[in-house]
Amino acid sequence: MDLHRFLDGTGGVLALVSLTATVVWGLAATDRHVLGPRSRLVAQAVHRATAVCALGFLLVHVLVKVAEAHAPVPAALLPFGSGVLLGLGSLAGYLLVLSAATGVLRSAFAGRGRARWWRVLHGCAYGAWCAALVHGLKAGRAPAGWVTASYGLCLAAVTGALLVRLRMRRGPVPVPLRTRPRAAHTRRTEAERAARGAEAGPAARRTHAGPAAAHWPERGALPSAPQPGTGPTTLTSGTGRASRRADVL
Repeated sequence: MDLHRFLDGTGGVLALVSLTATVVWGLAATDRHVLGPRSRLVAQAVHRATAVCALGFLLVHVLVKVAEAHAPVPAALLPFGSGVLLGLGSLAGYLLVLSAATGVLRSAFAGRGRARWWRVLHGCAYGAWCAALVHGLKAGRAPAGWVTASYGLCLAAVTGALLVRLRMRRGPVPVPLRTRPRAAHTRRTEAERAARGAEAGPAARRTHAGPAAAHWPERGALPSAPQPGTGPTTLTSGTGRASRRADVL
């Protein structure tokens, strides 16, 4: 009975807090100025987890209110079927389900022209959050002090996240400093190397291959006999005197 009473009083608040965390972490996951790739993956995982929690608390909230006869079934299923304030709660629930469904089916919207529709449908979470905030403050009994404080913190969190997102969106996306110079230096080095090789010709390639490559004959040419007195120089052991040896064919 205590758990039932707890869920009756806090189910809607927990649903709004989870939805607020979903919106905030969703905005954080799109940031490319502060967060790196791994941090954005973590933010996306938290965004999905809080969305699941919001759906769970929403279902508990609706079932408890219907079981306690605080809201009729038509008001829970049909938006604005039993007043504006209850209708805002139903509308928030449907918008949350639509936003969660588009998040699961994101791959189905891949392609030209579909990404815009995905952003519009997934952005229904903002409308769900606004409707849930008004519904929680005005529908039913007067909220307690801690409930009002929780709603105020939710409002401040989403407003701050939106302001940061809009401010970051105006500037260009930063590129790591070590990416652009390295690529430019690599392209410049390759271009200079290709130009130097084209100007030098095959003789430079033979010289670059080693000292002995300079005596190699051109491809297709006959080898020539070495001239007397141009052979290798050897040192005579014990005396240290240099003597030249001529190769005689």
